[in-house]
Amino acid sequence: MKPALAVADALRARGATVSFIGTGRGAGDGLVRAAGLDEDVLPMQGFRRSLSPANLRTVWMTLTAVPRAMGILRRRRADAVVGGGGYLAGPVALAGWMSRRPVVLTEADSHMGLANRLAAPFARRVAMAFPVAGRAEPKFQVTGRPVGPEVVSASREAGRRALGIGPDETCVLVAGGSQGARSINTAVATAYRDGPPFPLIHLAGERNLADVRAILGGDPPRGYDLRGYLTGFHDAVAAADLVVSRAGGSVFELAAIGRPAVLVPYPHATADHQTGNARWLVDADAAILLPDADCTAERISAVIADLLADPGRLVRMGENARAVARPDAAERIADLVLEAVR
Repeated sequence: MKPALAVADALRARGATVSFIGTGRGAGDGLVRAAGLDEDVLPMQGFRRSLSPANLRTVWMTLTAVPRAMGILRRRRADAVVGGGGYLAGPVALAGWMSRRPVVLTEADSHMGLANRLAAPFARRVAMAFPVAGRAEPKFQVTGRPVGPEVVSASREAGRRALGIGPDETCVLVAGGSQGARSINTAVATAYRDGPPFPLIHLAGERNLADVRAILGGDPPRGYDLRGYLTGFHDAVAAADLVVSRAGGSVFELAAIGRPAVLVPYPHATADHQTGNARWLVDADAAILLPDADCTAERISAVIADLLADPGRLVRMGENARAVARPDAAERIADLVLEAVR
């Protein structure tokens, strides 16, 4: 949802009126309203990968979503439709195409998702986070994944003030994404349960806090800042000298802020797209790829120790990350939308 909000901000800065169509559920629910934007709700659910009566309901919801989306577009007097991926993107993109409104899709990963593959024939442009084989210009444009202005302007000094970290301390951030990452959580908690030799910020995911505390044997030791999540994630990235994380959309935040990383791709991601995401920074010598199966306490602590022992390498990796960043992705996508309208 954050990338979509970044694009919305870029469009509003150009004088456009923006509203959203959402499902009313999921991790992004409430973010649109909190941003002061209007949102219409279309109940939808994804298909289950096994035979299930629930899939019949999904088919019905998908079919009825198209005329309902057309009604919303007409009522909102929409000039264009921007799809952000997910199972609602297909019906809304089809509604836009059927009502002769230009459709622009956005793809956030190195593998084009099913919804976007199905909706692409109806789109005027598809904004890609990464190059994808067989998806060529002019229809497919590599723009990067949008990040918000708070990410672009994040600084080490501001991040450390927000988190109470001294200017000369070495800090490591561990983040498994909004839902956490069991392998990373287990490895890090086991490695540093006797106390880390540096300030450690560990964002374990709310649902995993009890498990991590059990490994730690209760309250975290001195220097171990354990949290479920952090609203100002960009502050934590900016404050850190090294980041350990999954390789979802956060790789673009790491690049925009210019932080070296150890990336542990989620092994069950569709088409292994997190490994593809990670390769973008690994190939730029801005990150190290650590397979999930190798993410043990011994291995993660050794990799972190080796990197922290070479401050010059950390600086170079951070510079390399910033060199491949695409901080203007939201503006470029806004340009594509407005060009499609014209």
